[in-house]
Parts: sequence; C-alpha cells; structure tokens
Amino acid sequence: MLTFAEFKSALESLDLGHKPAIAHASLKSFGAIQGGAKTVLQALAASVSGLIMPTFTYKTMVTPEIGPPNNGITYGANQDLNRMTEGFHQEMPTDPLIGMLSEALRQFPGTMRTTHPILSFAGLNSNDVLDTQTIDNPFAPIGALDEKQGWVLLFGVDHTVNTSMHYAEKLAGRAQFVRWALTQEAILECASFPGCSNGFEAIRTDISQVSRLVEIGASFIEAIPLRALLRATNHTIKRNPRALLCLRDTCKRCKAVRQRIKI
Repeated sequence: MLTFAEFKSALESLDLGHKPAIAHASLKSFGAIQGGAKTVLQALAASVSGLIMPTFTYKTMVTPEIGPPNNGITYGANQDLNRMTEGFHQEMPTDPLIGMLSEALRQFPGTMRTTHPILSFAGLNSNDVLDTQTIDNPFAPIGALDEKQGWVLLFGVDHTVNTSMHYAEKLAGRAQFVRWALTQEAILECASFPGCSNGFEAIRTDISQVSRLVEIGASFIEAIPLRALLRATNHTIKRNPRALLCLRDTCKRCKAVRQRIKI
C-alpha cells in the first residue's frame, strides 16, 4: 500500500523546483493508497508552490435547436439529456470522467474554485492564477501558470487528458467551439470550448527530451515543463494544421476543425 512518504519522495525525485503545477490523475492505476486521494493531495501540496486541476461539469451543458455553423455539434440532438441538465453551482461535483483526485481537490480545505459553468478549475495557493479565467477565455489559468514557470503532472495518465494542450491549440489559432451551459439564473453561451483530445498522445515524441518520469507502485508520475509543452504543441500545429486531431470518423469536433482548415 502506497504512503504519503512514497508519493512525496517520488515527487521530490522529479526536481520540480517548488514551482506551481497542473495535475491530471488516474489514482486507480497506482493500486492501493493509504488514505486515498487525500494522501496524494497532501504530497502534492508539500511539493509544489501552487496546484490547479480541472473540475469540469459536463452535466450543465445544453444542446440548442440552432446555432453557428460548423460547430462540431448536432443541433436539436440530446433532448433527453437536456431535460436532465443541472444548473451549475459551486458545490456541483466534478464530472467522474475527470477523476477522483480533482473532486478531492475541490473539497480540500483552502481550495478555491472558478465559476465557469462547464470548464471550472480548482486550486490551492493559486487564487491569482484562477482569477484570470473568464467565460470567453476558460483556459487563461494555463497561461498564468506558464508565466510562473509551471509544470504539468500526469499521474498514471497520458496526454489525451492533458488540458494544457487545449490552451496551446488556441494559441496556435486552431478553431474553437461554442457551447451552452445552464446556470442558476440562465443559459450562458460559452466561447472557446476546446476540440477533441484523443489525438494528443502524438505530442510525446516532441517532448521526450524534457519529460521526466518516476515509477511508483504499479504506475508512474510524469512531469513536463508547461512552457516546453505549449511551445511543442504550438509548433506542431503551425507546421501541420491537422496534427494532433483524432482519426475517429464519428468525431464531430475533429471533422469540424478539418473543414475549417479547408475554408
């Protein structure tokens, strides 16, 4: 059973320089952890100067009857889901797809959470970073973290869950989307919604020289300097506008990006 001391030692071996970080995790990949997610958060809090994680809430999303063209969505669909949509509030749990560590951070003492109704972030000692988020610039905290020479930490997961690459896509000029979310007061239009991330693992070869890895239990922790990741992603997309898109025929967002490239 893994302990706080083992996670703390693993993080120390990555030599993060006590800089801030954004983390993504699949804790089940590590096997048994004494104290569960709280133990991992305590080890993180002791190893970085600030921590943020996505606490996204997809169950707030609404699909309208009509909207802008080539938007990676089928208008008028998901009416059954629309009826089950919940208005965003600060205590809304993180979507299970994001992982239990993010939800544990949301509930952790001293945590701040942003108010974006779909793409919120939670953080410790990161209020200035989180304060940069707006409804039209949901990934601004990534840019603020970059200014602080931050890190991306992947706990047992790959780049298909690496939120920072969405920010790099926007910097590279890749098409963004519009989505709609229910709040306690109204339905809000949310600009700069990201594309699909299923093709992101292809960035690995471009960052292999700067990535750091440590094995722990049955899994690993990977650390990547955020600035190096953003530069590599930006350069890859500028070199090939179709790079990092997924190959699924059913992916509406990647199809929409390809169509916009042709225009």
